[in-house]
Amino acid sequence: MSRVPEKDEAIECLTMTVPEAGARYLGLSPARSYVAAARGDFPVIRVGRLLRVPRRAMDLLLEQAEKGTAK
Repeated sequence: MSRVPEKDEAIECLTMTVPEAGARYLGLSPARSYVAAARGDFPVIRVGRLLRVPRRAMDLLLEQAEKGTAK
């Protein structure tokens, strides 16, 4: 069973918003980030109406692009 963190403990989030991912990783505006996510250009996790982008998946996507193995 996992431990519940205290209020003052910093928690590193493993996901980010679509606009944050688009801007940070690809230099996109928020609107273009949502378009790219809808096209499937980068991975999105849907939790109800909330869309989140896994940080590790974005790192892997960029690594594959650098190696020329991105789909």
